[in-house]
Amino acid sequence: QEKSCHLSAALLGEDSEISQDQLYELLKYAALGKCHNAAQPSWCRIYHQSHLAGVVVVVLHEMSQLHFYRFYLQFKHLRKVFRHRFTLAPSANFPVSLYGEGANLKPQNTPQGLTSTSNECITKSSDLQCDPIIRRYGGKKKGLTSYTLTLEEQKENDYPIEGSPRCQGYISTECDQQRTDSSPLFGLDCEMCLTAKGNEVTRVSLVDARGQCLLNELVKPESTVLNYRTRFSGITKKMLLPVKTRLSDIQTRLKKMLPHDAVLVGHSLNSDLQALEMIHPSVIDTSLLFARNEGRRFKLKFLAKAVLGKEIQCEQKLGHDPTEDARAALELAQFFIEQGPIKVAELNLEMLLTAEKLAEVSQNKAHTELQPQGCGFQEQLNEPPPLSKPCFLDCLQVTGQKPLLLGRQGLDSSGLCQSNLSTSNKQILQRALEDVPLSKFSIIQFSLGPEYLASHLHAGLYEKVRSKLTDMLTIYAGPFEEDFCMKSVKKEFGRCGPIQSLTVVTETFQPYVCIQYEVLEAAQLAVESLNGAEVAGSCIKVQRPVTAAMLDCNVLIKELELDVENEGVIYVAGLKKSLTETDLQEEFSQLKDLETLFLPKDLQSGKHRNCCFLKFQKTQSAVDALEAINGWTMKGSELRSRNALAPGHLWRWIWQMNHSNGKQGKHIFYEKMEQLSDCEQDLRKKVKKLDHHIKKLYRSLQNNTLCVVLFPGVN
Repeated sequence: QEKSCHLSAALLGEDSEISQDQLYELLKYAALGKCHNAAQPSWCRIYHQSHLAGVVVVVLHEMSQLHFYRFYLQFKHLRKVFRHRFTLAPSANFPVSLYGEGANLKPQNTPQGLTSTSNECITKSSDLQCDPIIRRYGGKKKGLTSYTLTLEEQKENDYPIEGSPRCQGYISTECDQQRTDSSPLFGLDCEMCLTAKGNEVTRVSLVDARGQCLLNELVKPESTVLNYRTRFSGITKKMLLPVKTRLSDIQTRLKKMLPHDAVLVGHSLNSDLQALEMIHPSVIDTSLLFARNEGRRFKLKFLAKAVLGKEIQCEQKLGHDPTEDARAALELAQFFIEQGPIKVAELNLEMLLTAEKLAEVSQNKAHTELQPQGCGFQEQLNEPPPLSKPCFLDCLQVTGQKPLLLGRQGLDSSGLCQSNLSTSNKQILQRALEDVPLSKFSIIQFSLGPEYLASHLHAGLYEKVRSKLTDMLTIYAGPFEEDFCMKSVKKEFGRCGPIQSLTVVTETFQPYVCIQYEVLEAAQLAVESLNGAEVAGSCIKVQRPVTAAMLDCNVLIKELELDVENEGVIYVAGLKKSLTETDLQEEFSQLKDLETLFLPKDLQSGKHRNCCFLKFQKTQSAVDALEAINGWTMKGSELRSRNALAPGHLWRWIWQMNHSNGKQGKHIFYEKMEQLSDCEQDLRKKVKKLDHHIKKLYRSLQNNTLCVVLFPGVN
């Protein structure tokens, strides 16, 4: 909804259930972005992640989808503002699924009794003083001349030096040392083969400051090749057969191409210059620029991914691409110069490298298989268990971002536990309004309180919701003549949508039928289109059951229809079951702005129902489609349509409720009915207040903040 950064997740129907891992993907990418080795989620897309002002996760402790639909009318703000809604698959350990297995969050109680880690376990700028990059370059931004190697540094790192006995016969680029901060940068990389002489150049690439390739040339070695090193160089015998270019030709061309103040950039550039047998005074070596302790160096492949978010030296390719490597080294140097040492140190590359290695080890162990016939079995039994996936909150902390945790509950490895009742939701909200703007990642936890989360109350709520949904799916039609044709009735009402059950009511003077549908839209369509109609030779009345719980049914139907998730979505019934999804796409292709077609399936048999949902890019296009489709005949079948009422996740949940054992927990429900009725009015007020808290918190957020509200349930 925001100006520059937004989320796209067009999932309908069965796809509206997401796993905890998918949620983890979303939060990790939103919090860290490409620069910190995080990838776009597989199931949705965040546009312009770098513009995100922050991420806020609101956890409604022990509340579930059940609470959302039981108190649907009370969650007025929540359902009107949040455009994307998904069923979350159950998880055995909710915090681990949310934050990653590395999470070990044990926030300290503040004097106000609140759980908060806004100032705990966070890498502050003072801690960065120990970083080798800060120790070497200081904290201030500098020009490129501050990062070129001194003569002493070149000697220490085996660079070709003018006048050195080892460099006799080497060619100088004849560039002077009169470099300035505006001197031009050039990326250089070579590939070598092993010959009788040693390492000889077989390919040279040079790119300018814009990354444009100036030179990409194969070179014929002087001596006999002993090893082409094809796996790394990408060079084969066949490639070099027609090549006429020699090293002296490349030396001459480089001398002509480089201006007098050129600064060469490369990764372990000394090896390239040694192989080229050339001397150049102004160099930036990215293997030394991104300094590490104890003389260790980061690989170019890792730096490109961690800093630039680029994949280079991919295993699918045969050998390295020197132009790609030269460009990557150049961009790394440009990033360092533009961002400055502090920004680079805050990336905490050491931690990211460790996390990458842990992930690789864990992945390798996950693919390990037992040896046949017991061979090597004992050895594998003694192996340690697979390593956990790194926690992205750790990444946040070490990159200088400040994760904020506020709530009644302590968060530790066992889950959300140990109530601290000294703090109310109102106090948590006040702290959140003050602290969330200061944090890039916040987790705010509200709770109804333990008195409303008892298991028997939960069972009672479940039964009430199940009972109400069943009533909303049910219609009574009649009266009919004594000898009415049941087949005609079933056919007529079946045109409104899939029927779960159809029974004759015999307690009345004249027969009525009770029809339970599988989708809410079908029941509503039957009430709207068949009430007062002539069916099976009788003028009938069509109505829902009249119970106390159903008195607000029309209000609920209206609110469901206006739900933001149903904007631009229509329901179409009366389809022949022989029609495939391809047939329907073809039939409906003439409708303007059609974005998605969802064909519901029986979750047990896999067969599709006689209805579908159409999602349009524009609301007006959906309105126009409704007018066009009503009365439309498709393959000899008359279609009926209306606005959608149940988003995909609700449709799936209703199906599960319809096919679950309704008697489960009923004895608990009836025993505790009186107690539930006593507290439910109070519960409605609590939920309404909770919705108001979320509204206040949401309105206080900066533009371009990703906000996620979670109903994790009790499991």
